[in-house]
This record gives sequence, C-alpha cells and structure tokens, in this order.
Amino acid sequence: MDIRLLFLCAAGFVGAFVDSIAGGGGLVTIPAYLLAGVPPHFTLGTNKFAATMGSFVSTAGYARSSKINFRLLRTAVPLTALGAALGVYSVLRVPQDFLYPLVSIAILAVGLYTYFKKDLGQVNGFTEITTKKILLVSLVGFALGFYDGFFGPGTGSFLIFIFIRAFKFDFTNASGNAKLINFTSNFTSLLMFAFNGKIDYLLGVPIALFMVLGSFMGTKLAIRNGAKFIKPIFLIMSFAVFGKLLYGMLF
Repeated sequence: MDIRLLFLCAAGFVGAFVDSIAGGGGLVTIPAYLLAGVPPHFTLGTNKFAATMGSFVSTAGYARSSKINFRLLRTAVPLTALGAALGVYSVLRVPQDFLYPLVSIAILAVGLYTYFKKDLGQVNGFTEITTKKILLVSLVGFALGFYDGFFGPGTGSFLIFIFIRAFKFDFTNASGNAKLINFTSNFTSLLMFAFNGKIDYLLGVPIALFMVLGSFMGTKLAIRNGAKFIKPIFLIMSFAVFGKLLYGMLF
C-alpha cells in the first residue's frame, strides 16, 4: 500500500467514525482526497462510493438497535433519493460557490443553538406518527437529499438537528434516523457518479474497507453511550464544518 493510499484510508476511517456518530465525515475525507491530488469530481464520486459502504454499516447498526423509525421515513426515503439524483445532476453542470455563505451561517446557527440549549436532545420526546410529520420529514429528505448530492458539508448535522428540534428525538434516535436519510442520499449519489464515470475504484475499494470499520466502531460507541457522548462530537463537527466553509470562502 503506497503512502497516498494509506493516508486516504486513515482519513476514511476517521471520517466514517465521526460521521456515524454526528455527521460531518466529509469534512475529513474530501480535503484528504484533494490533498492527495484526486480531481474534484472524482473526489466527490470516489468519496461517495467509500462513504456509502460505511454509511450502510452504520445504518444497519442503528436499525438493529431500533433507533430508526421506518414508518415515519417511509415516504422520505424515496424523496431523498430523488433529491440526491437531482443534486448530483446539477453539481456536474453548475458551480457551487454561491452556497458557501448560506450554509456557513446555517451551520453556525445550528452549532450555537445546540451549545446554548443545554437540554437539547437529552430526552426522547417523540410520540405518535402524524400525516403532518410524514409530510415534513419527506420535505426535509428531498431538500437535504438534493443538498447532499449537490454540495454536502453539514448534511448529517442538519439532519440530526432537525430530527431533534422538529420531531423531539434524543441524540441517539436522531442520529439513527438521520443516518438512514444520509445513506439514501449517499447511495443515490453514488449511482449517479458511477453512471457519469466519476469514481476511482482502485482508491475507493480499500478506502471503503477502512470506512466500514470506522462506521462500525463509531455506531457501537454512539448506541452504547447515548446523547452525552454524541452531543459534544456533534458540536465539534458543526463548528468544524463552519470553519472549513469560512476558510473556503475567504481563501
């Protein structure tokens, strides 16, 4: 294994570990691909390939522990797939630069609100499934599926925050439900990038193995330790995504 691949595998492991807990794994992996000299569209495609493998393991882990409400998400999943497909179609044709200031402000607001709202996500207050909730989560799935396919940074953080704030889940259940939506957008984006020939499989396959391991370990720790473990990592990743986006805007 050469030094470049070893570096990317290590970044993949760390990215998948944090992503399985609180989102934001792309903050680690995408700069690593670019630093290793992978062209931008191949960076997005190869990252989606490897991340989807890790995301599947994480989603399966949350599902086995009953941390995903499949009835609530039954229409959100196909709409997420549609949104992600449209997002990838768009990103291969138009620039993303106009999103930097908007997403930077949004992710900073999420981080600050979560920090100052001390009891946020500590107790699972989700009750019945209503038509209104199904419609809302479907809209969220479509919108963030598009965003994930088109741009991506902070998708997991936005999803977790919305599941906590709008649906009253605790951090653990919010992470589980967010992971199913995120896996759907990852898998759909992967198919789109593969169709357009934007995946380097020689890099993607070994990196995916390390991301599967990182996802497995992160998911086990998150389920075992709950909100007190997830919240600080969520905050770190939210502010880190903000810092990365701000740096991208300035430099």
